[in-house]
Amino acid sequence: MSPPAGDEDAAEAGTETAPATRADELIDAWEAAWSSGDPAAFRPIITGDLHYEDPLTGVPLRGAVELISHARRLWDAFPDVVIEASGRRLGDGEFLAAPARLRGTNRGALGSVPATNRVITVHCVFYCEVRHGLLGRVRAFFDLYEAATQLGVLPQHGTVGERALLMIRGFGVRARRE
Repeated sequence: MSPPAGDEDAAEAGTETAPATRADELIDAWEAAWSSGDPAAFRPIITGDLHYEDPLTGVPLRGAVELISHARRLWDAFPDVVIEASGRRLGDGEFLAAPARLRGTNRGALGSVPATNRVITVHCVFYCEVRHGLLGRVRAFFDLYEAATQLGVLPQHGTVGERALLMIRGFGVRARRE
């Protein structure tokens, strides 16, 4: 079988896999690692100096140890978590954007917030830098407010509760001058 048209580098390397397929396999493995509950699943797909961040990290995480610690918190809070592709991935071999969907039941505490036993579905996008066939930088984007509303921790958009919360935070409230 010959490599796809226009993939001379793959032909020279003796492979039959198109770059997009290798990127898909890499991000499939990334999603499977998050879904597995197995810390070892990350090691074959990330660089030793991985740089990872998402809305919950506060500061970028460095390397497998910090990433796995972060993943364990997710697995403790959502033991049935599944992350799966939710759209077409885009990439050029060096950078990759991969839309995904996280689903899980909140069975454990999230920091100081007790388990709600609610099922959530959160859409996210992983923006990745691929180095030497491994993930070197990954940034996950997702709507943290939406996740909190699904858990019942924050009020739904457009409700009186949301308006009250915004007023307490100082949004939309103007001091009256008499």
